[in-house]
Amino acid sequence: MNRPPGSVEAFLAEPHLATLTTFRPDGSPHVVPVRFTWDGAASLARVLTVASSRKARNVIADPGSRAALCQVAGFRWVTLEGAATLSADPPAVAEGVRRYARRYASPPPEPPGRVVIQIAVDRVLKLNTSF
Repeated sequence: MNRPPGSVEAFLAEPHLATLTTFRPDGSPHVVPVRFTWDGAASLARVLTVASSRKARNVIADPGSRAALCQVAGFRWVTLEGAATLSADPPAVAEGVRRYARRYASPPPEPPGRVVIQIAVDRVLKLNTSF
């Protein structure tokens, strides 16, 4: 994937919420608001959560399945799509925590069972007139 334009990168650095869409085992979509981080150099989006959450269970049930994050602010929006995997690996979770704290200017909650959903972004959609 080619890196998105600088205006999109700047928008993805703003501390907005997004919706995360994953798919339940029956194929129906599960959409939930989340905070996330974007690593443009690696084309990787990260969402911290707990292993028992519906979104994590959806990814566990079908590793590598498609997921989408959509950040909206007024008439500006960007959707990041790609294959989702779940990691409980301490360095991967720590990287998610570090990036979250930098983006949102505060540390994330520290629930037991914290994991990170990683989305290898291969498609970026955006409202063309805004960027």
